[in-house]
Amino acid sequence: MIDTHAHLDALDEDPAAVVERARAAGVTRILTVGTDPDGWGRALALAEGHEGVFAILGVHPHEAERVDADAVREVCRLQNHPKVVAVGEIGLDWFRDYAAPDAQRRLFAAQLAMAADIGKPVVIHTRAADDDTRAALAEHPGTVVLHCFSSPHLLPVALERGWYVSFAGNVTFPKATDLRLAATQVPADRILAETDCPYLAPQPVRGQRNEPANVMHTLAALAEARGDDSAELERRIEANAAECFALGA
Repeated sequence: MIDTHAHLDALDEDPAAVVERARAAGVTRILTVGTDPDGWGRALALAEGHEGVFAILGVHPHEAERVDADAVREVCRLQNHPKVVAVGEIGLDWFRDYAAPDAQRRLFAAQLAMAADIGKPVVIHTRAADDDTRAALAEHPGTVVLHCFSSPHLLPVALERGWYVSFAGNVTFPKATDLRLAATQVPADRILAETDCPYLAPQPVRGQRNEPANVMHTLAALAEARGDDSAELERRIEANAAECFALGA
């Protein structure tokens, strides 16, 4: 199994122990995310230091007023690293007032253009910004991953455009019937799973700090919702992630 979105650098213990527990649970690959200039170095160090760990690097929308064009150029340069597999997480967040909307839009556009130029997938953060996210991605030619999917209103365009849809631990919550319904509508070749750890621990471990091993709970919930065999869905998600992020077999 693969955890396609984790924040290993945000965990409060030795990442090596976290990676080992993941392996023991059957999670053999982890994509860890760096969301600002300091985070890029941490994510790269984790990817370089652990087999099966890869990095996703970008500037999070919350950082839009704290970075300049040099940061976009630097994250573009870092995309050449052999263990960097995507640009992200990038996008728009109107739920938290951490950066002005215009600054977020400019940063999002710059990173989308950069990803298109270099041919890397984009991992999208969108919160309370469905319409603006849809508009920003309207002309984007590359591979799109809707990370921590929680916007059913974006599902029609995701299905139409062939975007990947990645579900996190919140799909397991008792009241998340809309997310489980959305999961039944995602084609088998476009579904992904993640933890977004240390956040959003799935229901069986809710209230605890999340970690990559727990993506197996999300897999189980997705398989049940879709009526899929869990082992077959695991293989399908592995194949989807390998295709999306050019990870190989």
